[in-house]
Amino acid sequence: MAEVLAATAATDWRPLDSTHTLYLDLGVGRVVILLAPEFAPHHVENIRRLVAQRYFDGLAVVRSQENYVVQWADPAGEGEPRRSLGDAATALAAEFDRPRGSLSITPLPDGDVYAPEVGFSRELPVAHDPSSGRAWLAHCYGMVGVGRDISPDSGSGAEMYVVIGHSPRHLDRNVTLVGRVVEGMEHLSTLPRGHAGLGFYEDPAMYVPVRSIRLGSDLPEEERAGLELLRTDTAAFEALIEARRNRREEWFADPTGRIELCNVPLPVRAREIG
Repeated sequence: MAEVLAATAATDWRPLDSTHTLYLDLGVGRVVILLAPEFAPHHVENIRRLVAQRYFDGLAVVRSQENYVVQWADPAGEGEPRRSLGDAATALAAEFDRPRGSLSITPLPDGDVYAPEVGFSRELPVAHDPSSGRAWLAHCYGMVGVGRDISPDSGSGAEMYVVIGHSPRHLDRNVTLVGRVVEGMEHLSTLPRGHAGLGFYEDPAMYVPVRSIRLGSDLPEEERAGLELLRTDTAAFEALIEARRNRREEWFADPTGRIELCNVPLPVRAREIG
C-alpha cells in the first residue's frame, strides 16, 4: 500500500471540506469528523444548527462499550432537566438509505454478507441494492451515527456515537449514519470502558467532558486540520484495493486474494502545500 500511495498524484487527493467538517474537542484531545450530507441531509443540517447554538458544549461522553461504540449525549440524570435543543428539531424522519441515483460508487469485487454490492463513494463505505435502487452508509470502524429510541424517526443528532470496535454491520439501515472520523480516533477508542448496561458509565466522575463541537468553516484557518483524503473515485484507490486484497509482502504466507468492505483503509494525510 505504501508504494501505491507514494505513486499518487495531487489530483488523487481531496482537501477536507471545512463546511462539512466537525471538530469535537474533548479533554483528552481533538476528533475531526467528515459529515455526509449526501446521505443524511436533514440530520446533518440539524447537527449544524445544534453546533451553531453551542448545544454540545459542556455535554459528555457517557458511554464506552467494549468492541462497539463510544457515545456522547446530555449527561442529565434521572429527573434532571434536559438541555433545550433550541431551534433544532427534536426528532427527524430516518435517513437510513437513499436512492442510488447518480451516486458514483467504486465497487469491491468480493461480495458482502449484508448487501448485494458494496464499495466507496466520496471517501465513505457504502452498500447498494440494485433491485431496489437504494444505497446506504455502512457501519465500519470510525463511522458516526445518530442515537435514537425505538421509533426509527426519533433521532435528531443531539446524541451521536462512533464505532470503535469490530464493524457492527447489523446496524446498517437501522441507524442514520452522518459521517466518519478522519483524525483523532485514538481519543475515542482508548477511553475507559463503562461497566453499566451497554457500556454506559455508572459513575458520573468517569464522564469525558465535551469542551466544544465546532464547524470547520467557523474556525480560523490556522485552527483547521490541514488534511486531505485519498479520493475513492480514482485509479489510485482501485490500486490500493488490489494491494490490500492481494498481499505481496514477504511476510504473508497466504496472499488472501479478497477483502471485506470495512477492511479497506481510507488514507488521510497532511495537505501538501504548493
